[in-house]
Amino acid sequence: MVKRTTAVKIRKAHRYLGLFLGIQFIMWTASGLYFSWTDIDEIHGDHFRNMEYEPMAFNDLIGLSEIKVTENISAISLKEIAGKPYYWINNKFLVDARTGKLKEGITKEEALQVAHNQMSPDLKVKGVEVLSETDKHHEYREKKLPAYVISYDSPEDIKAYVSVEDGSFQTVRHRNWRWFDFLWMTHTMDYEGRDDFNTTVLRAFSLLGLVTVLSGFLLWFTSSPSVRKLIQRKK
Repeated sequence: MVKRTTAVKIRKAHRYLGLFLGIQFIMWTASGLYFSWTDIDEIHGDHFRNMEYEPMAFNDLIGLSEIKVTENISAISLKEIAGKPYYWINNKFLVDARTGKLKEGITKEEALQVAHNQMSPDLKVKGVEVLSETDKHHEYREKKLPAYVISYDSPEDIKAYVSVEDGSFQTVRHRNWRWFDFLWMTHTMDYEGRDDFNTTVLRAFSLLGLVTVLSGFLLWFTSSPSVRKLIQRKK
């Protein structure tokens, strides 16, 4: 049978481990509950989008031989920006698909038209600004910069992001997404990029969590009257 002094040490270790890890255990549980009770499409903001929108079709476009850019073409796609056709070449050049003229980014008005096509028509624009840089904690991290930020008059604080460089609609952010992002950060314990499951902090807390659970089982075993009686009978 385990000595009383050993049992006391196990009890203390279990208690202090539980106290140290308790807040993180609560965050793991709370965030897990939130993830399981939310619709991921709503988190993505699909209910704020115009999901029936389809880009326009065009004719009378110039051929590739008529496009004048400073390097050979390795990638090309056709884009609609405010009702006009453009070629997006080598992920670098935006060219008018009818005149061949190089376009240096899109205007505020064009960004608003892109957002108007992509977002629900019921939303009212509150403001537009240009975002030139972000940090690892920004809601628009790891996406194309600079970008137009279109804010909408809504209790959900909805924001749409449109790339200045090629006029592509990037993403939509809103209140529930920000809650999801915060809870995801606490769940993964990646306090910079959010998505790294191999951080030292997460590994350490996972191991300590396992130790805490095992110490709880060991504490039950050493303090259970039933176990004590069973051992005495065997002796």
